[in-house]
Amino acid sequence: MAAKDYYSILGISKNATETEIKKAYRKLALEYHPDRNKSKEAEGKFKEITKAYEVLSDSQKRKTYDQFGEAAFEQGGPGAGGPFGGFGGFSGQQGPFTYTYTTSGDGAGFDFGGFSDPFEIFEQFFGGANPFGQRAQQRPVYSLNISFMEAVKGTTKRVNMGGRTQTIKIPAGVDTGSRIRFGDSDIIMEVEPHSKFKRQGYDVVSEEDLSFPKAALGTNLDVETIEGNVKIKIPAGTQPDTLIRLRGKGVSHLAGSGKGDHYVRIRILIPKNLTSKQKELLKEFDGEKKSGWF
Repeated sequence: MAAKDYYSILGISKNATETEIKKAYRKLALEYHPDRNKSKEAEGKFKEITKAYEVLSDSQKRKTYDQFGEAAFEQGGPGAGGPFGGFGGFSGQQGPFTYTYTTSGDGAGFDFGGFSDPFEIFEQFFGGANPFGQRAQQRPVYSLNISFMEAVKGTTKRVNMGGRTQTIKIPAGVDTGSRIRFGDSDIIMEVEPHSKFKRQGYDVVSEEDLSFPKAALGTNLDVETIEGNVKIKIPAGTQPDTLIRLRGKGVSHLAGSGKGDHYVRIRILIPKNLTSKQKELLKEFDGEKKSGWF
């Protein structure tokens, strides 16, 4: 049987970040969970993506997988009997589907895409209870949509929960999939995308357009960040797709102190319509390149 590519299973690159791995797993887990997906291949696919996530979400297991492949986690493989071998755990029945939760030999579990245990998926999205009884008491779960800036800055929302209007404080730094416990309920965040800013974990990325002359000669540029405008210096000779780092201008860490960074990606604009004089100047410039322009 051909070895399975865990990266392909989750639809991610081999350079994927921890956040990207978690996001891919959550999306696929919801898509192929047998309580939602009644196709014949759903059960096998769900087990497959869970196994892939178990390995890739653990930095040590991922390192071993990158070196030895899937064989490292089979009986007798390079990791067998060590910290990556000897999988054990528990299994049980949830409706028509049998679930198995495996742990490494040292008894440690892994992060199921933001869920505290694999069966929390039932409680949050499918209305099922943990088949092992410890989490059998179901907690009501609500989904709350907030804007990008509300997630970054934190906000207070008044929402209707179970027929009652409640005031909920959303801490700064939450992201899509973040889970907030409010009384006897859980709230899952859904963050709307921003027209200018893109988020990568606690870092923020934005793009700024720059004309060819300004990129070549250097300039000062006003850049919008989540904390307001910042003036930055563009060095002479800046190339397309250059990333300029603004330390500490990113998103506040949800747990603990500190902030991410803001990265400005420079896009060089090439004019489509030139005057005759501009064309002559560019031809003159091109003729001088042998003198050390590049």
